[in-house]
Amino acid sequence: MAVPIRTAVAALCAGLVAALLTTVPALAGQNEHVWAVSAAAHAPRAQLSLDDSTGTLSLSVSRDGRTVIEPSPVGIVTEQADLSQGLRFLHRTDRRIDERYRTKSGKRLDRRVRMNEARLSFATATGARLDLVVRASADGVAYRYVLPAGYGDVLGETSAFNLPSAASAWLSTYRVDNEGQFAQYTAASAPTNSYSDQALFATPGGYTLLAESDLTGAYSGARLAHTQGTGTYRIALADERVRTDGPLATPWRAMVTGDLATVTRSTFTDDLAPASRVTNPSWIRPGTVLWTWLAGGRPAGQSLAAQKAYVDYAAERGWPYEAVDSGWYFKKDEWDVTDPDWQTNSWMPELVEYARAKGVGIVVWIHQRDLDTPEERDRWLPTLERWGVKGVKIDFMNSEAQSMLQWYDTILPETAAHHLMVDFHGSTIPKGIQRTWPQVMTLEGVGGEEKRTNTAAHLTTLPFTRNVIGSMDFTPGAFQRVGLRPNSDAAEVGLTVVHESGLQMFAGTPESYDARPLARGFLDQVPAAWDDTRLLAGQPGQEAVLARRGGDRWFLGGVYAGAARTAEVPLSIGPGRWLVETIRDGADGLVQDRQVLRGGDPLGVDVVGNGGFAALACPWRPGVTTCYR
Repeated sequence: MAVPIRTAVAALCAGLVAALLTTVPALAGQNEHVWAVSAAAHAPRAQLSLDDSTGTLSLSVSRDGRTVIEPSPVGIVTEQADLSQGLRFLHRTDRRIDERYRTKSGKRLDRRVRMNEARLSFATATGARLDLVVRASADGVAYRYVLPAGYGDVLGETSAFNLPSAASAWLSTYRVDNEGQFAQYTAASAPTNSYSDQALFATPGGYTLLAESDLTGAYSGARLAHTQGTGTYRIALADERVRTDGPLATPWRAMVTGDLATVTRSTFTDDLAPASRVTNPSWIRPGTVLWTWLAGGRPAGQSLAAQKAYVDYAAERGWPYEAVDSGWYFKKDEWDVTDPDWQTNSWMPELVEYARAKGVGIVVWIHQRDLDTPEERDRWLPTLERWGVKGVKIDFMNSEAQSMLQWYDTILPETAAHHLMVDFHGSTIPKGIQRTWPQVMTLEGVGGEEKRTNTAAHLTTLPFTRNVIGSMDFTPGAFQRVGLRPNSDAAEVGLTVVHESGLQMFAGTPESYDARPLARGFLDQVPAAWDDTRLLAGQPGQEAVLARRGGDRWFLGGVYAGAARTAEVPLSIGPGRWLVETIRDGADGLVQDRQVLRGGDPLGVDVVGNGGFAALACPWRPGVTTCYR
């Protein structure tokens, strides 16, 4: 009897999946077992090896047969069990993950997750159990440890990543606020130091970005420990002892892998994270923000009259939010909580009502120390909600220790319950947090516009490192900081597209915008939520040109480090004819060019030294003369 075509196709697909998930039948050596996990033929491939003589595990990653991660140690040690050696294999189970979810911010709102997962179970001679869970997708590989209860506190991991010694590396020296500068080395030549785990490497098998996902107060934050002369980057935890009193699933150790375009647009760390815990997210609305701190809103400007003037400007521009930074509220030691009207000792309610009448929402800064106890949160969060504040910028956590991560675990459901969007500053970096808690619109964790030590090379590295893993509150647009920023005016406009943030904080003064009407007009158009993201051209430390789509329009941003040039950027935004309106640096300030191009044509732009550009593209037909609305 003939086999129906549908049945044959199904059997073929099942066979392919089985091939991708199967144990490698041949032993790599007399004393070694090997297993492989991959999601597709040309996707990253994880290979797990167990040395039967020592009972130690290692993991390597390849892509199209070329090395990404060399065999690297895998293991974890607790008070009661050393699960890094003496292991014997028990069994393996596999499953296919196919999910869809929608976010409120990020590189694209609609997401599709397709991963293969293998759970490999091991035991020691004394019966201690370890499950190693490995996932592979088209753009990455990740693993985590799963332990039963009763093994005591975690004392550390033996996890490490062995990179090819000559691989180019873009690294940021670790800081508790994650605001270090990125610099380029080779994997082996980087100085002995601790580095942020958002490290990018160019390997024979493509680029790989090391990252972490699903980090909570059940564990401790990771950093990379490196000794010069080797390509090894070990996982070091913020705590010497991670407290645990039950079963444990550690965070994912993730490797975002592919060509540079794949890594740049990847949502792998979000895809690994748990689903949203906000039942009804309709109140969460990304948007552009007039941020008043660098715009003159320091203590002298923290007055009702000054803030009303900023609200007026935001309303005039159609910007949906205004952010009031430090200095607007009385200090913690000035609270008189015996006074029933203590919350009204502020001009903030009047400002919020004034802004609401003009269609502008207010975001307020608040220090973490004023939210670090249940009593303080019970004072502030309901009060801010009652006033009508739309979001909070919480600052100065400056730790990834388990105790601070447990504070995050507390503040996240509480801000969601009080309908407050969140911008974390002095913070950890995104590790899947925006999927699980979509009210987190952005996090700092970056050497941003406030820093006077930024370089043009740093600006062109961020899209391939920090911003890959989630929204980044860089705060672009500080045109008034001439001499304090390394780039040109056109590059500063381009940063509003290159650097993604669910609350895109514009850091300029009204006067600086008015002096640059082309920049101001572009900022009026920029959304803070995107339907798609594409890398058009890039090389970390040299150039980054990204296109982000909002509706039927594409916004382009380009930043460059180094000498002036004529950039040739492929307009890879789809077929058809496009009207492209480009803002670039001219001899006497910003200038705008208009041209009609076909999708895929080169877009030529004259770029000054350490410069850039911004552009808006929309479908062209006869009669269309501008993309601006």
